[in-house]
Amino acid sequence: MTAARDHRRPGAADRIAQDLREKIDSGELGPGDRLPLTRELTEQYGVTGETVRQAIIKLKAAGVVRSKQGSGVYVREWKPLVYRPQSEFRRKPPAVDIFTNLLQTEGRDGMQSIIEVDVELPDEAVRQRLQLAPGEPVAFRRRTSFVDGLPFATDDSYVPLRIVGGSEWMTPGSVERGTNQVLAELGHELVEALDEIYPRMPRPAEMERLALPAGTPIAELISTGHDREGMPVQVTICLLPGDRHVVVYERHRRTEEDSEPAK
Repeated sequence: MTAARDHRRPGAADRIAQDLREKIDSGELGPGDRLPLTRELTEQYGVTGETVRQAIIKLKAAGVVRSKQGSGVYVREWKPLVYRPQSEFRRKPPAVDIFTNLLQTEGRDGMQSIIEVDVELPDEAVRQRLQLAPGEPVAFRRRTSFVDGLPFATDDSYVPLRIVGGSEWMTPGSVERGTNQVLAELGHELVEALDEIYPRMPRPAEMERLALPAGTPIAELISTGHDREGMPVQVTICLLPGDRHVVVYERHRRTEEDSEPAK
């Protein structure tokens, strides 16, 4: 078929992309499978190589396939990590932080890379969540978690400097027992959190930090932790790639006993 004749068929690339997507969704093409070569697809659908290329671009933009240099186009593999925000308040060994505990629970291999620990003036969103006065600085820890060799999530925490200045919370490396335990030792145990989830597409710097293929959405989880006095102590912002996570929440009905003030 000539290119001119092919161009007279509006929507050919869309139809090919839809057909391949249906094969992926049904399992006919499974995770890790290679798509047929371009010449095979041109013969199968009776179109030009350019139309096939446009169909593949659409599948990449949808985040369901990815190219491997010199090898071909493959169905993206789906091996998510089950992320449970409620695990922050569960009992765990005293020398194990939240991320390590999560990996052990899921039976996965991983590590945390501390990107930056420093002091700054927060943006307005963090300032308001921490109820800080204008010009009050925060300490921050910016981390990227790696699982199975891939950057899996970012985890950036902000705490008023007056609380953690000079403490182990400011350690550039990993704190084995976890920074939440450090906050507890400083008199600000986190006992309640308000979580906000914003599904969206990533910004260019976020795509680079997480090595995200085109078309991969993220969930931005903003968690504000409060101590026993109801004071907002820590804002943690996590970026969770949509192809690598399932966020699971547990809900419990409050009883009258739960509502009674602690004596």
